[in-house]
Amino acid sequence: MTDRIILAFESSADETSVAIIKNGNEILSLEIATQIKSHQRFGGIVPEVASRHHIEQITLLVEAALSDAQLTYDDLTAVAVTYGPGLVGALLIGITAAKTIAWAHNLPLVPVVHMAGHISAAQFVEPIQYPALALMVSGGHTEFVLMNSENDYVVVGDTRDDAVGESYDKVGRTMGLSYPAGKTIDQMAHQGESTYQLPRALMNDGKLDFSFSGLKSAVINLKHNADQRSETLDLTNLATSFQSAVLEILLTKTRLALEKYPVKMFIVAGGVAANQGLRDGLDQLSAEFEQIKLVKVPLELAGDNAAMIGAAGDIAYRHGKRAGWDLNAKPGLDFDYLSPEIEFKVPGVENNQK
Repeated sequence: MTDRIILAFESSADETSVAIIKNGNEILSLEIATQIKSHQRFGGIVPEVASRHHIEQITLLVEAALSDAQLTYDDLTAVAVTYGPGLVGALLIGITAAKTIAWAHNLPLVPVVHMAGHISAAQFVEPIQYPALALMVSGGHTEFVLMNSENDYVVVGDTRDDAVGESYDKVGRTMGLSYPAGKTIDQMAHQGESTYQLPRALMNDGKLDFSFSGLKSAVINLKHNADQRSETLDLTNLATSFQSAVLEILLTKTRLALEKYPVKMFIVAGGVAANQGLRDGLDQLSAEFEQIKLVKVPLELAGDNAAMIGAAGDIAYRHGKRAGWDLNAKPGLDFDYLSPEIEFKVPGVENNQK
């Protein structure tokens, strides 16, 4: 069998990344140029700044990736690139680089949905078993994605407002923490107590949708009101209270999702998948579903990176997905949502969707 060697690009937000992936599950090289320090003073990503950094770094990373893998363009099978969702200017830098290399070296161009990349990072742990369910938790997304088979993604639960990662960053900014705040809040949460009463919207509605706007606003209002009264909040306990609410919502919904969809594998992916409280909670929850394999994306691959795009690109390539030279950025791209026509099936069971 001829090996498939994919050159992959990721530039949807503030990480410029290039990777070379072999057969969808082996990282031959991975380069990441982070921009965190450039955005910290603004408390979040500035799109124009992000785009300029991508321009400065992307060709350098391609050269480094090829050098590290000890390969040339002649060794490549295809070029994969994130085309959405994300910041339009940032996406266009990666797309332009991928198009240029694919055209110049007569290689297929494979478009990749960013969330498919996060989920496909599980391939670096072990092959995904279908049907599978993923909890996608990041700065821009909080959703359950059902995969009846390979390269088949449908959303069965989504956030109605803020994504969980976005909420962490906004709460962190209110607490005076540096961007990105998720890791810091997670660390603080393990040192304090849950002493502040905070809302848990939609937690017991029997559905798989999320809502974090009210929780985020409650923390912000609590902090602002205390400041106006010259009162001092225990920020460690506030972090613990906030994370306790987040985890209770995520784990309650996950239990419900696994009861509804008795899949073979459950994957947790996205930047917030690095949260230690969430990882510990899922370990405990998985004991209730022994028949379902829990796969947590490796910490080093939880954030945005091109290795995950290469893994998803390999899947898309094998399924014949190709893009033309008119490929454009789609900043609002998402998977399809579950419709009545889509059935969930486990092999050997005629119809088991509840």
